[in-house]
Amino acid sequence: MSAGMVRKVGLLIIGGGPAGLAAAIAAREEGLEDILVIDREQAPGGILKQCIHTGFGLHTFNEELTGPEYAQRYIDRANELGIEILSNAMAIELTPDRRATVVSASRGLEIIEARAVALAMGCRERPRGSLATPGSRPSGIYTAGAAQKMVNIMGLMPGKRVVILGSGDIGLIMARRMTFSGAEVACCVEIMPYSSGLRRNIAQCLDDFGIPLHLSHTVVDIHGRERLEGVTIAKVDGALKPIPGTERYIPCDTLLLSVGLISENELTRMAGAAISPATNGPEVDENLETSLPGVFACGNVLHVHDLVDYVSEESARAGRAAAKYAMGHFSPEGREAVIPGFGVNALTPQWVSQRQGEGVRFMFRPRGVYKNARVIIERGGERLYSRRHMIMAPGEMAVAEVAREALMKRSGPITVAIELDGEGSKDD
Repeated sequence: MSAGMVRKVGLLIIGGGPAGLAAAIAAREEGLEDILVIDREQAPGGILKQCIHTGFGLHTFNEELTGPEYAQRYIDRANELGIEILSNAMAIELTPDRRATVVSASRGLEIIEARAVALAMGCRERPRGSLATPGSRPSGIYTAGAAQKMVNIMGLMPGKRVVILGSGDIGLIMARRMTFSGAEVACCVEIMPYSSGLRRNIAQCLDDFGIPLHLSHTVVDIHGRERLEGVTIAKVDGALKPIPGTERYIPCDTLLLSVGLISENELTRMAGAAISPATNGPEVDENLETSLPGVFACGNVLHVHDLVDYVSEESARAGRAAAKYAMGHFSPEGREAVIPGFGVNALTPQWVSQRQGEGVRFMFRPRGVYKNARVIIERGGERLYSRRHMIMAPGEMAVAEVAREALMKRSGPITVAIELDGEGSKDD
């Protein structure tokens, strides 16, 4: 696309949520001046603007904040540093040489040429259409995030009697929120034999209010013509197929879907970055640089996180690295592969470079529920990291950090795995 004005910047950050803001602040503190953040919404802050519950900031600020409070701290810091944030703006094209076509309400169509780019577009909810659930299409079916916006931002109630399909964190939090708002939450239904949400959310949002969680169950039919009247749930077998004879009808006027998040990587693919089939995000090295030189990725566009504190920490690392690249402080170096071993899924980074820098942080999700297990990291036949966990589950990310000096003493691929002790158990 050749029309429009051309503007040159040092670092272009696509996305003004917690990831984009943290990256911008870190880049400015690293010494880079010409930074532009673009965000498609009317104001920065991302999804946190509608997350009015507490639980944010325990790692970052050592205190418990609501989502808007957490976001505002980053917005205020970005404003203090004079970082330019262009709202109501969307990147519609990105090339491998870091040229972005951007449309905005205030500036129209323009081409942004950046010395470095940070991708921070976040993620979106998986819709009903991807589930292939039989039944009619009445009103009263929402994604959990859409319902959260209705209740917390618009002051509207989706319904009075609710069933939640999926046990992701947003669904768990909305079970509590709907209860607070006067609705009856009949149950939460999860197709897997374990919850995909944080254990603390299961305790605080379901257990504390007596809301049942039906594991190894799913919705097999939706009833109602104009308005949802009820759903039929059934138990599933080991292949996740409904078991005949286990069906149970539950009357309800609202069904909330909390069935997974999809990273927003249309621009990433357009630019030609390598995509990991395990995370559905771009493949990156420990500096969060993608396969495209000078293009970095962080936050939920890279892999779906369970804590915004992890997003902020990761994005700050990406921002510092992007600033160094834009200022010419990064030189090309070789990369070694990081291999997921037993029990490890959605592992990042996928490579480790030979560059000097910070310690290398590995993040992944366990493939199942593992008790009394160890996370181990090995390279060249030497164990570099070993830590025991009482319990590990897919709903909570595992984090392990290894000093760069220890990794650089060996050569060859790096393996991250879960090791079960003799008395340990697994459920995958």
